[in-house]
Amino acid sequence: MVFSLIHKTSYKYDSIITYCHNLVIVKPKTFLGQELLDYRLEISPEPTVLSEKEDFFGNTVVHFSIEKQHKELVVTAKSKVERAFEVQKNILNSDIHKALTLNEAKEKLNTLSPEIIEVKQFLLNSTFIKNISPAIKAYAEVSFKKDRSIFEATNELMKRIFTDFKFDPDFSTVSTPIDAVMKARKGVCQDFAQIGIACVRSMGIPARYVSGYIETLPPPGKEKLVGTDASHAWFSVYIPGFGWVDFDPTNDQIPKNQHITTSYGRDYYDVPPLKGVIYGSGKNTMDVSVDIRPYNGAK
Repeated sequence: MVFSLIHKTSYKYDSIITYCHNLVIVKPKTFLGQELLDYRLEISPEPTVLSEKEDFFGNTVVHFSIEKQHKELVVTAKSKVERAFEVQKNILNSDIHKALTLNEAKEKLNTLSPEIIEVKQFLLNSTFIKNISPAIKAYAEVSFKKDRSIFEATNELMKRIFTDFKFDPDFSTVSTPIDAVMKARKGVCQDFAQIGIACVRSMGIPARYVSGYIETLPPPGKEKLVGTDASHAWFSVYIPGFGWVDFDPTNDQIPKNQHITTSYGRDYYDVPPLKGVIYGSGKNTMDVSVDIRPYNGAK
């Protein structure tokens, strides 16, 4: 399935901004089951300086600076992405990852192969997920048993987060501590992904943050509105001998064609879609819209 994706972020400032420096991480990835067919990044005003590179986690990061006066900044990413979950589904149905237990996984992680060394970074403390509390570890232990498969345990954990936590966009911000989310049992997709990661890491298994998008489908018979899709987040668990498997606790599902991945990190701090600094005064307003729809061949 091929999707057309438009992610537009606009900032309007009360007073004139003389300089801004930003980074953007919104370019969809290419991997088994997902292929980036086309991509354009449009920035207004036109940047004075612009560069693109790959970061430590393999994400595409654009750095840009605007060194002239402006009262509005608009960043629009336009992509065409092909998703083929059926390719991944055949692999996910194998018994390799479904049979490996927690104890067996820990034993396999106790090696020094290049792959294991690389994934172990997703066991360490990160900016938003550190010093994991006893409460979070106890929550994880309900699902993770030493002789139970990691896949089954993580799948159950995903379902429990979906059931136990309330989606509440007014409760948290990007910097709300995961302990506060755990105590209140509410938040947004970013929070649920980070709770899942903290739980898995507390069991000694690597877990990473996945940033991207999810297509929202309109009710039967209703036309889809522009801008109703959203930036999204979920988490991925490393199963030794198999690889990474994604879980979406906000929607209680293993991501399929409607999920489009842009970046991986240790937590949200590593992969914000857009962040930067400005030189100026006064307030500003931000507006973000995301639109995903099946590609119809139009330019």
